[in-house]
Amino acid sequence: MISVIVPVYNTSRYLERCLSSLIAQTYQEIEIILVNDCSTDTSLDICLRFHRKDKRVKVVDKKTNEGVDKARFTGLENSHGDFIAFVDSDDWLPCDALEKLYELINKY
Repeated sequence: MISVIVPVYNTSRYLERCLSSLIAQTYQEIEIILVNDCSTDTSLDICLRFHRKDKRVKVVDKKTNEGVDKARFTGLENSHGDFIAFVDSDDWLPCDALEKLYELINKY
């Protein structure tokens, strides 16, 4: 399994596209860990909506804003995958990105 860690802070403008790209991955053995770092926009609402839509999405709602590095570390503490992928909340992946990465890991 691949744990995909997404630190989230005030990126509601981009977040839906990011999360849609993750749940649409052709490699399905993933968990998506969204670490909300005290967003003040609607980012947390979006995270919770995707959590309700897909059981692979987990939301960690931090009570103190500590920045992207600590948000990633919080994601690591909550991950269960054999491999870790970091995706920024204003980015998105092609639908076969994780599948290709997993194939390369196993090949080499």
